[in-house]
Amino acid sequence: MAKLDRNGVAIHYEVHGSGPTILLSHGYSSTARMWDGQIAALKDRYQVIVWDFRGHGESDYPKDAAQYSAELTVSDMLALLDLVGAKRAIVAGLSLGGYMSLAFHASHPDRVRALMLFDTGPGFKNDEARAKWNATAHKRAADLDARGLAALNSSDEVRLTRHRDASGLAGSARGMLAQDGDRVIQSLDKIAVPTLVLVGANDTNFLAATDYMTAKIKGSTKVVIPDAGHAANLHQPARFNQAVEAFLAKLPAQ
Repeated sequence: MAKLDRNGVAIHYEVHGSGPTILLSHGYSSTARMWDGQIAALKDRYQVIVWDFRGHGESDYPKDAAQYSAELTVSDMLALLDLVGAKRAIVAGLSLGGYMSLAFHASHPDRVRALMLFDTGPGFKNDEARAKWNATAHKRAADLDARGLAALNSSDEVRLTRHRDASGLAGSARGMLAQDGDRVIQSLDKIAVPTLVLVGANDTNFLAATDYMTAKIKGSTKVVIPDAGHAANLHQPARFNQAVEAFLAKLPAQ
């Protein structure tokens, strides 16, 4: 299995197919395996990169809490694009992966050809709302410390995954799931690349965020997948892939 050495932290990644590059980032406590259906659908026309966040799946689980952060996650994404020689890529992700895709664009807009944001949100402008979110993230980390992998929920994107232990997930909850400011949400009106904002119709926690991002990102395309929850790609793979491929087909040539 391919590993990228990031200053002593090994990042698991896979490259499938050839063509324009798509970087797919998974949700919190999931892994690259949640994208198998998209790899199969896209690899004949695109170079699809999937990977495991720090503390997840086949990547390393650093003991140092400082090794888990949005900044390091964004730098991991940049290193993956550099590794395959992609000057620009279609950057996409679900849930935490979607948030990190927005964070990546905020830091490296010149490397983004298009964005695809699935069942995700842009964070919070309101300090109180962010503090509430962060308290939940830290509570989740404490539960993982106490109960190990038994603390994970049984959602579809989580059931597909294998983690060696819960230490990396706890570190990721504190350092990546928790948010330290409003930079990402404040960047939405600066996005000028084609953007797909997609959500499952039953993903009630992210419907308002989807509407907000669609309103803030100029020219964005909103898609709601019927009979799908938070992992829209797993609940309705055919409809999800159809929406993604329709969006990709309309992208301007590189």
